[in-house]
Amino acid sequence: MAALLLCTASLATAGEFTELDPRQSSISFVSKQMGVPVEGTFGKFTARVAVDPAKPETGTARIDIDLASIDTGNDDANEEVKGKAWFDIRNHPTAGFISSRVDNVGNGRYEVLGQMTIKGKTMSIRAPFTLTQQAGTLLIEGMFPLRRLDYGIGSGIWSDTDTVADEVQIRFRFTLTKK
Repeated sequence: MAALLLCTASLATAGEFTELDPRQSSISFVSKQMGVPVEGTFGKFTARVAVDPAKPETGTARIDIDLASIDTGNDDANEEVKGKAWFDIRNHPTAGFISSRVDNVGNGRYEVLGQMTIKGKTMSIRAPFTLTQQAGTLLIEGMFPLRRLDYGIGSGIWSDTDTVADEVQIRFRFTLTKK
């Protein structure tokens, strides 16, 4: 799920951070089941990100998430969410995000806008984030709400929002270095 800044040029500019450190990066989520928060992660994803801290508004991203790498903390739930009613990974193995714009919203905060695709459905997403530069790395952290039913995630009996909430908080943390 998914995602956040697409590298459109093959050559990075001198000030851009483009190399993702996968050991220091993550995509996670928090949903609620019968009112109780349930946290999980996606263990496999690619993030092609280019950000110049001096000009964050020029940043780009493309994030692709391997949905089979979901970890809800429960083996039975992991298998259930891979099925047709949830992610349908047989027909839709990945979720993706492609940025279209980055806005400076003030006080060191930014917002990336783009298109999120899950289960063949594409919708616009706004994801607020912060940038922190330190010791040769750039940390991008943010989160945004996603409405799972908009993408057909959790259909049939699982569409009951009293059992599983419609809103899911997606959290991302990308640590980048210069190439």
